[in-house]
Amino acid sequence: MQAFDTDVRNRIIKLVKGILEQNSLSADVTPSTKLVDAGLTSMDMVNLMLGVEAEFDFTIPQTEITPENFQSVETLERMVAAQLQPANAA
Repeated sequence: MQAFDTDVRNRIIKLVKGILEQNSLSADVTPSTKLVDAGLTSMDMVNLMLGVEAEFDFTIPQTEITPENFQSVETLERMVAAQLQPANAA
């Protein structure tokens, strides 16, 4: 399970860094870094949401599209893992 968690975390960090690079920004993105503090705008959050959906091949349920889930890599990671859990258990 640890490898799965690390993979999810690394993929999310890569997405965040990619969005920052598109904005000519550079930030040290750690799991606990607040995404707004790293430089992401509300439009960047939309792009991140779409990027997460594409990267992990699922649609984020409307109920999960909350500011709490998009605060940091950690919060995103928990939400993604929860969404992928049923698929992994099958």
